[in-house]
Order: sequence, then C-alpha cells, then structure tokens
Amino acid sequence: MHRLVLTDLDHTLLKSDGSISDHTLDVLKRCRERGVLFAIATARYWIGAERYIEMLKPEYEITTDGTLIHSNGNCIYSCEFSEDETNKIVQALLREKPDAEITVAVGKTVYWNSKHISESEKLHKAVYCEYDEPLKCKANKIVAELPDEAIARKIADRVSCKLQCYRGEKWYAFLPESSGKIEAIKAMSQISGVDLDEIVAFGDDKNDIDMLKICGTGIAVSNAISEVLEIADDVTSSNDEDGVAGWIENNLPY
Repeated sequence: MHRLVLTDLDHTLLKSDGSISDHTLDVLKRCRERGVLFAIATARYWIGAERYIEMLKPEYEITTDGTLIHSNGNCIYSCEFSEDETNKIVQALLREKPDAEITVAVGKTVYWNSKHISESEKLHKAVYCEYDEPLKCKANKIVAELPDEAIARKIADRVSCKLQCYRGEKWYAFLPESSGKIEAIKAMSQISGVDLDEIVAFGDDKNDIDMLKICGTGIAVSNAISEVLEIADDVTSSNDEDGVAGWIENNLPY
C-alpha cells in the first residue's frame, strides 16, 4: 500500500517549460483526498521551488538537494556545514576562479554574488553578497559555476564534502558529507510515520537514483537518463505527457 507520493520537480513533475498541468494538479488533489500524502524532493533551493510549493501545497518539502525539509512553513530538518567549512569552500572557489558566480544557501535564504539577481527566474529573491568578508552562517549548500568538473572535484576532495553535478550544466554543488536526498527521505519517513516501503517515488536524473532504490516503488519518467530507466521498478510517460499523474491514476486510490 502506498501512503505517500514523493516526486522530483524538474524534468519529472514539471513540464519542460516549467509549468504544471491542471490535470496533474487535479490528480494530486484527488489522490490526497483519499488520504495519500504528497511530498517533493528537489535540488532547487527553497526560494527556487517556492512558487511550486504554493501551487502544490505538499505535506513535506525536501529542497536544496536534500539538506532541508520544511512542513507547514516550519523547518523540521537541516543538514549544514560548519561556519568554518562554509568559508573554506567559498574561498577555495574564489581562488580557483576569482570571477566565479557563487550561491550559498542558508535555510530559505540564498546569498549570490551576481549583478543580475532580479533577472533570475529561480533566484530573484536571493540576497546580494560579494564574499569579501567571511560569512557568519552555516550553509546547507554551496553552488558555483566552474569551467569543468575536475576543478570542482579537487575542491570537494580538499574540504571532504559531497559534490553534486547537474544534467547538462556547468554548475556544481558542494554539500555536507552526511547530506543527500536519501538522508532527508529517511528523516521524513521517521517524522511522518510512513515506512519507506509505503512511498512511491518519481525521478529522472542521477541524484534521483538512490531515492528510487530506497523507496518501496521507484518510477522513472520516460525522459529520464538511461541509468535511472535501468534501475526503476516501472517507467511512466514523459514529464511533458503528465507521466507522474498518469501512473498515479493507474495505480493509486484516486
């Protein structure tokens, strides 16, 4: 029996243009009326997911690559670097690429050294920061645009943290060693009282693989990368064909 639906956002629940269809919203609404909980698990910062959170109203919001969980407006889980680790990573990035664009997530706040914050669809609510003074905060996630993965991996190895790469992007995320979607999902399971076996999860990219494996049922959308398609328990139609909603209609109380 599935008691909770958990889904990634980009390229999974969201269409390629970033929209959510009325059909998907209706299916999720009907499913929840039957007592099935709903949660998202996304690499996006909380502020980058905020408009979708307002539309979907999930019971649980796993954001910032699994370093944060919010529920009903409250932070119920946070995995973070120490203040010293935060500054070491930022300074290492600036030494490697002095003009690197860097974002630092601290809870729902995101610091960014871009001159074009207001133009960003995802991060227009970020706070401008030049990083010319040490940060007095503990970051959940630090992301930088770098020329290649080798530079990012060298920095991650030096500070002993996780490195997350994104599909078709030159942005690299540095995460606490004990962080990740899996750790957040385990924490959500304990908090919600829903066993991992009672969760059906949907995803498309590398950082969704462990999520699909650990949950009772792991579903790939058909546009997922080959590694995800290979490990999934089932494959639904693509994100542009409302694949998540289609699977729910066919397999869950609705």
